[in-house]
Formats: sequence, C-alpha cells, structure tokens
Amino acid sequence: MNNIPSTPGKLKMEKSQYFNKPRWHYSSLAKLTFWSFVFLGLIIVFFYESPPPTSQQTSIPSDLNRRSLKTKSWGGPGWEKRVKSSAKIRSHNGFSVLVTGAAGFVGTHVSAALKRRGDGVLGLDNFNNYYDPSLKRARQALLERSGIFIVEGDINDDVLLKKLFEVVPFTHVMHLAAQAGVRYAMENPSSYVHSNIAGLVNLLEVCKSANPQPAIVWASSSSVYGLNTKIPFSEKDRTDQPASLYAATKKAGEEIAHTYNHIYGLSLTGLRFFTVYGPWGRPDMAYFFFTKDILKGKSIPIFEGANHVTVARDFTYIDDIVKGCLGALDTAEKSTGSGGKKKGNAQLRVFNLGNTSPVPVSDLVSILERLLKVKAKRVVTKLPRNGDVPFTHANISFAQKEFGYKPTTDLQTGLKKFVRWYVGYYGLGKKNDH
Repeated sequence: MNNIPSTPGKLKMEKSQYFNKPRWHYSSLAKLTFWSFVFLGLIIVFFYESPPPTSQQTSIPSDLNRRSLKTKSWGGPGWEKRVKSSAKIRSHNGFSVLVTGAAGFVGTHVSAALKRRGDGVLGLDNFNNYYDPSLKRARQALLERSGIFIVEGDINDDVLLKKLFEVVPFTHVMHLAAQAGVRYAMENPSSYVHSNIAGLVNLLEVCKSANPQPAIVWASSSSVYGLNTKIPFSEKDRTDQPASLYAATKKAGEEIAHTYNHIYGLSLTGLRFFTVYGPWGRPDMAYFFFTKDILKGKSIPIFEGANHVTVARDFTYIDDIVKGCLGALDTAEKSTGSGGKKKGNAQLRVFNLGNTSPVPVSDLVSILERLLKVKAKRVVTKLPRNGDVPFTHANISFAQKEFGYKPTTDLQTGLKKFVRWYVGYYGLGKKNDH
C-alpha cells in the first residue's frame, strides 16, 4: 500500500506491467477499493446520524447546533456600543443589571421597572418557541422603545456570556431565563435539564470568574413545595417531594446555588414565584388560555382534587412580583469572591413571592365570565397525574421582614387589567386566533 500514490488519479500502469504482475495489482486495488467504501460508509453514517437543527424544545444536540450558529450574529463595535448604552447606569447609586429571559413575561416587566428608575439594563433571551415567539418579539419591541437592548443568545453559550461581562462590569444579574411549565416536562424533559440546570450552572460559572462578581437574584418556583400538605408554604418547610420534573429542576437549582455560594462566595437570592399573572403574560397559563377559549366558545377544564375539592392557586399579580424582585435586588449584598476564589462568607437567601390568598380556579373562571361577558363551557374533571398540585399558598412573612414585600392587587382587579390588555392585543372573536 505504501507504493500507491497519495492522489489516486495519478496512478498509471503500463499494459505489460499489468500482465507481468497481476497478483500485486489485483491485491492493491482491492484494498484501495475496500477502504474507500469503508470511508464512504462512515461519512454516510455520520450525516445520517447527525440530527437537523431544530428548536430548543427538541433536543440538546439541536440546541448546541443552533447556538453555535447564533454566536456568529453578535459582536463588533456597533454591537458593543448598543450593549454599553443599554447597560449604562443613569441614576445615583444605580445598578448595572443583566436580565436573562428578558423577553419573557416576568423578565419584560422587571426590565422595564429597572430602566424606569435609572438602572442600566441589558437583556438576554434565546426567543425559543415554547410558546408563540411573536409575543416575545412584541415584548422586545416594547423594551427597545425604552432603550433596553436584548441580546439574542442562550445562557448555555459561555463564550457569549463571558463577552458580555467583558464589555460590561455588571453589578447584578437578574436570572429569569428558564424552561417553564409543569406539564410540558412530560413531553420534552431534556429541555428542562438543559435550561434550568445546565444553563444555571453555565451562568454561575461565568459569574464566579467575573471581576467583580455580581450579586445574583434568580427565579426558583413555588413548585418546589411539591406534595407538601402543610399550609401556608414557608421557606423553612421541606422541599424534597417534587411533583414534577420542572419542580425537581428548580429544587436542584436551589442546591446548586448553595454550592456556588459556599465554594465561590457568590451572593445568591432565590425567589419562589406563586402563579404569576397579568398583561403580557404566558399563553400556557390557565387564566390566559381560559380567556382565549371562553371567547372562542370552547370548553375549559376545571380540575378537582380529592373529595371534589376544586384546585386552588395563590394567584399573584405581576406588579407585586416586580416589587418583590426589585426588593430582593436592592437588599442583595455583594459577592465576596474574585476571579473564582472565595474571600469570605456571602449572602444566601430564598423568598416566597405570593399573594397569600389562594383562590379556587372555578372562582377565577367566574371572574373571567363577568369581565368578558361570556358564559364559559366548564368541564369538571379529575386532576390528572401530570405534575399539577391541588393547591398553593404562600407565607410571605420573610420577604415582608427583609424588604417590605406587600402584595396589593386582588384577583378581580388583576384580571380586569389582564383582560383589558388581552382584548387590546388580540382583539375578539375571529381575530382571536393566536
């Protein structure tokens, strides 16, 4: 085989040589043909096995493919100028905040509130299609009118995150990016591990090495209380009985936060949100798709737990949640590490942010009926075993003590504001086709 030229096209043999040494040539050509087919086969297998790029909800490898392409769209003097301008602090003693999940429901409201008070705000969002991306784009346009730039990228992209911290020395991170939803975890479990665990770890890895390290406030969930029966739920209660994979990933996030606080001195505050609702909300939430289906004349499911008890939720209006997020941010102490090394004990907290007034879902439907002036077609059904829990109820005394958290919006008032926004955004009747 060593006598065969590296370029097969240059192999020339005299006719006499061919007949004089038939066994040598037959053997050599056979080997060349064999290995050519082997090589060709490997190429075919490689391309056949490689999954095509798809959305974030399909698989982790697809995300990696897409993300590697997305990273090509950022960078350059113009991009850095927009990043710096958006993150510029415009008030005395203001913060420079990186908000992940900025095009999401809570992220949009928190970003706008921070900007209004003079903080520098830079958003980060991957605009995945877990729900209608056009709603996220509309929120993006809303924030851009306020001077907030949202970088399109993934929290798992460490190169992008390091670049952002290189351009802006963020004082705080408001980490709201996550794969949300309890039921969807049964369809696409890997997306929860990818975003809620791997994504969190990647962000904390970058933050631990930043100089200075930022203080971090991040979204946990009331879902961590899982199958607990003691009410109201307190931060001191056990949280080792998750009822869904979503809840398990959020619980894992709290343990991961403890680890990075202990080893690297990162200041970390987790917020357990209780059923957030309001304008610009998430279409996968019950109040949102109930409104849609009532207007379309479709039936809506009303889940019942044991003994025909209607499922109840501690519905919390978005403005109250925003106040809690800002309160946590304002009372967050500085991280104590530098360049990945801990120099002292750092703050580690977790808070419930709820309304403290659980409301049966059947009552929520009654309020929507009055506001929409349409009778709902209710279908009462048993609570499925898909990760949902029968009730939630927040004890908010710790947040009240630490930063004066006090929700002020009842469900009737909050839903009235939501319906006004919904009708203005989507319209009624046939226009309501989102």
